[in-house]
Amino acid sequence: MEKRLLYKIILVCAVLAASVYFAFPLDKRINLGLDLQGGMHLVLRVDTSGLPEHAREDAVDRALEVIRNRIDAFGVREPSIQKQGTGEIVVQLPGVSDRDRALELIGRTALLEFKLVSSDLEKLKEAAAGSVPEGFELQYSKEDNEPLLVEKQAVLTGDALRNASVQFSQSTFNEPVVSLEFNAEGAKKFAEITANNVGKRLAIVLDGKVQSAPRIREAIPSGEAVIQGRFTVEEAQDLSIVLRVGALPAPMHVEEERTVGRLLGQDSIRRGVKASLIGGILVFVFMALYYLLAGIVANVALLCNLLIILGALGALPLLFPGVSATLTLPGIAGMALSLGMAVDANVLINERIREELLAGRSLRAAITNGYGKAFSAILDSNITTLIAAFLLFQFGTGPIRGFAVTLTIGLLASMFTAIVVTRTIFETLLHAGLLKSLKMLRFIKETKFDFIGKRYFFYAVSVIVIAAGLVVFQKKGTQAYGIDFSGGQLQEYSFSVPVDAERIRASLNGLDLGDVSLQQFKDNPGVVLIKTANDKASEITAKLRQDFPGQQIEILRIEKVGPVAGKQLKGKAIKALIWSLIGILIYVAFRFKHFNFAVAGVIALFHDVLVALGLMAMTGRQIDLLSVTAFLTIAGYSINDTIVIYDRVRENSRKAGKMSLRELINLSVNQTLSRTILTSAITLLVVGAIFGWGGEVLGNFAFALLVGFVSGVYSTVYIASPLVLAWQGRKAKA
Repeated sequence: MEKRLLYKIILVCAVLAASVYFAFPLDKRINLGLDLQGGMHLVLRVDTSGLPEHAREDAVDRALEVIRNRIDAFGVREPSIQKQGTGEIVVQLPGVSDRDRALELIGRTALLEFKLVSSDLEKLKEAAAGSVPEGFELQYSKEDNEPLLVEKQAVLTGDALRNASVQFSQSTFNEPVVSLEFNAEGAKKFAEITANNVGKRLAIVLDGKVQSAPRIREAIPSGEAVIQGRFTVEEAQDLSIVLRVGALPAPMHVEEERTVGRLLGQDSIRRGVKASLIGGILVFVFMALYYLLAGIVANVALLCNLLIILGALGALPLLFPGVSATLTLPGIAGMALSLGMAVDANVLINERIREELLAGRSLRAAITNGYGKAFSAILDSNITTLIAAFLLFQFGTGPIRGFAVTLTIGLLASMFTAIVVTRTIFETLLHAGLLKSLKMLRFIKETKFDFIGKRYFFYAVSVIVIAAGLVVFQKKGTQAYGIDFSGGQLQEYSFSVPVDAERIRASLNGLDLGDVSLQQFKDNPGVVLIKTANDKASEITAKLRQDFPGQQIEILRIEKVGPVAGKQLKGKAIKALIWSLIGILIYVAFRFKHFNFAVAGVIALFHDVLVALGLMAMTGRQIDLLSVTAFLTIAGYSINDTIVIYDRVRENSRKAGKMSLRELINLSVNQTLSRTILTSAITLLVVGAIFGWGGEVLGNFAFALLVGFVSGVYSTVYIASPLVLAWQGRKAKA
């Protein structure tokens, strides 16, 4: 055996062995994102407007540390708490299902104050009538709603606490209370306060609200106090946590929330796995039937591709400490695109080998030449998509960055498997004498269509379709966007028995929700989607459970995006898309030496994205972050198609003599037509399976891909290729 082939076999085996090592067991190596396993994603804004100028500098860092300590005490497995920008904190809580409890724990300022209560009844009556004496404030006890005239100035604060714990009061039938223990200095001060104010009442105030106001009967030198408030055990536990950890330096506001229930996460996994299996089986069967042995080799490469992606994700925490390997729905999209490009590379290689065999080359020469001629197109298409992925990571938000990371890993894996693994298999079979011929089926023979001659008709078709879609999109206004970009709140519930939407609407009428949108799904009428302009998820949940007592009502997901966060998300998504297209433009212009090639390719990308966007608007689908991920996937796939034709134009120009650019483009499009149609058809098998079986969460994403991939074939042939000629209307070599 040649040393070169031996080294390649060793390399392939080493890469696959490392991938197996880092990938398995999957549940230990790779975490599921919140959209798959359930949990909460929060973007919190620290409101420092009420702080003195000198205390604002480290307020976010102090808040982050307090939140981290609270969550650690709460016992969440593998939480993520990170600073974002200058004034925001991103919190991810996998597996958390009690939304209200988590929000209360994280967002509670927990400012504990002890204030003396005035015993002057006349002043209290004046305060009740609106005339509050200076230095006092009118408060109402949480215990019994009793009016109290409380001094504004606190005599002691929670800074003096050493510990807080849950106990059960014997005097109130084992009701849970929060026991407070002061440090040495605090105990001394508390003893002085109680000694000097025997007979008076001392209000225990938490976040500006009086929890209780017990009367001081004697001096308390022990430095211990108790907060009563008719707590549940969980409420008392959470209060003890926030008091023990300490108060937040400033109030927190939830700018963005995404809560995914356990059932929806499980449903997403089940449907995603089912759709992926169906799509994968269809692809494998087609490749094996159409390309025969070469198709089986390609299928082996696809399995290796998937294994390497999983191995790379599992190795991420070791290579980059602090980075977790997390698989999300956008990440799955990145894997889908990379596997699609792996199929594309294998189809391209097989078609090139077929051409060499038809030209009379020997089998060994056909394989060698096939890989050599396909290499530049594979390299260029992958590099352009890698450029897009890099820029997406730089300018995108969390979901888009996850898509970019998975896509990058997948692209590198697809290049390795398509170029190295499959060739090593072919060369090993040749060396062993097991490969004597390489037969393949052929549905599409070489064509001689005049694509350029019909360009103006198809330009007009594209303009009409895009214009119609944009008009509908524009008319919809904010209704065209999901809450990711328009703001608002979405609640999705599962009813054990389907309920008429009008009954649900009638149930919610008394909650003052404003403009409410209700939606039920034909394939699953037990699921109800409720969209509101404000955050009243807790009230909605309680009302539904009250009005439909015989039902098992599960929260599938809750999403909330404030107007500021929505604007930021939209801006970042647009910026990520634009910079990706600029990166592609620069690379294609440099690689093909002609700016007109780059401009035509990028116009085709915009064409496909706009067609997908317009048809989503026409069919009543809203644009959200997952839709943007689909648009980026479309752009990557579209440029891949276009570059294959550009590469053939460049190759033909070297041997075409005095052939005009028009003739060159027509010839190149016809020569690559079978590859263009086959690749897109194979990828549509996967996307179609996701659309049919992937469920409601992936519905918009899959629909956009279906439209975009079909449009991509069309734009490659009828838009990108003819536009090269439009920019250079003379005979020229590429």
